[in-house]
Amino acid sequence: MKLVIGLGNPGKTYDKTKHNIGFEVIDELAQRWNAPLMQSKFNGAFSKTIVNGEKVILLKPLTYMNLSGESIRPLMDYFQIDPQDIVVIYDDLDLPMGKMRLRQKGSAGGHNGIKSTIAHLGSQEFNRIRIGIDRPPRGMKVPDYVLSRFSKEEWAEMELVIKKSADACERFLEKPFLEVMNEFNGA
Repeated sequence: MKLVIGLGNPGKTYDKTKHNIGFEVIDELAQRWNAPLMQSKFNGAFSKTIVNGEKVILLKPLTYMNLSGESIRPLMDYFQIDPQDIVVIYDDLDLPMGKMRLRQKGSAGGHNGIKSTIAHLGSQEFNRIRIGIDRPPRGMKVPDYVLSRFSKEEWAEMELVIKKSADACERFLEKPFLEVMNEFNGA
């Protein structure tokens, strides 16, 4: 069984903000797989489905970004999912807008949702898809920036990376993450 997790903040206030790009990828996959997030348990909204014979859970933690691990760990325990069978999708200030990078492990890099995930999993070794949102403009505070919405031009670019990230998740159902990483990091 695979677990695909998109990080973000719940509620209309945060829809389509930079910090919620992980939620956007989950929405794209839920639509592709006709698997709307209906269940609310483990402090998250999730759905279970089968894609090409592989059992998959889509998860949006509803704990707010900084407490994401409080949703992820109990769900993993309940369904007995190993860390190598998860992928966490989130925004990254250190990547240019619209770029994505896949990794199998690493530090939180200052991202509070990843800090919480690492703390609750007790490990930095889990698959990730980092989506670049760039750094804030000079004089703008990081919290204000990550909670701001994309411009029209930025959103057009982000729609492409959302689809590409969803494609990488689909490939993860077929291949080891290292192969997916090699394929999508080179693209």
